[in-house]
Amino acid sequence: MRAKHRERHRTGNLGWLRASVLGANDGLLSTASLVLGVAAAQGARGAILVAGVAGLVAGAMSMAAGEYVSVHSQADAEAADLERERRELRVNDKGEHSELAAIYVGRGLDPALASAVAEQLMAHDALGAHARDELGISETLRARPIQAAFASAASFAAGAAIPLAVATLAPGAHLIAFVAGASLLSLIVMGALAARAGGANAAAGAARVTFWGALAMAVTAGIGALVGAIA
Repeated sequence: MRAKHRERHRTGNLGWLRASVLGANDGLLSTASLVLGVAAAQGARGAILVAGVAGLVAGAMSMAAGEYVSVHSQADAEAADLERERRELRVNDKGEHSELAAIYVGRGLDPALASAVAEQLMAHDALGAHARDELGISETLRARPIQAAFASAASFAAGAAIPLAVATLAPGAHLIAFVAGASLLSLIVMGALAARAGGANAAAGAARVTFWGALAMAVTAGIGALVGAIA
């Protein structure tokens, strides 16, 4: 008996992967920049940690809310399109069959075969066939607002915990160097892992996120030092 052939595709991970990577990078980078800005302004360790924790909580909630609203809007649009398809299937079944057959003809099937395929698929699951082939909506890629919101909040908090932990443990005189170094190293690792998970070049992914991360931290630290000197 032949073993069942299974393939693993990365598209099934796109929803949660996008939210998780975005959340972790944003959490690490925004919290590290905040810590470095306060430290560069000659803030005490207590003030640095309070600012960092406040940034973690506010950022995680903001990411969750923003991701939920964004993905829920996509889910609402999908639901509206599916409801319209249900109505059209009830009132114009033949027209919907012709529409689906035309899609398959456009993909390379001859008209007779396209009509037969459309008929069989609609007999099995008419709405599913139109959702997948006409609207581009599939179960794998369906919008999941709750999942995206939790993934964003959790990953933001996980990323933000790295510079906070380093700021707590680092020697006071070298806090800026330790936080910046640990944050850049973490960005390299996360950028490479995210690129590999998505099938892209790991070095290129790491380089992109590290460049923008270093720039953000440098600008924030510079502004913090300037404000600290003025104050």
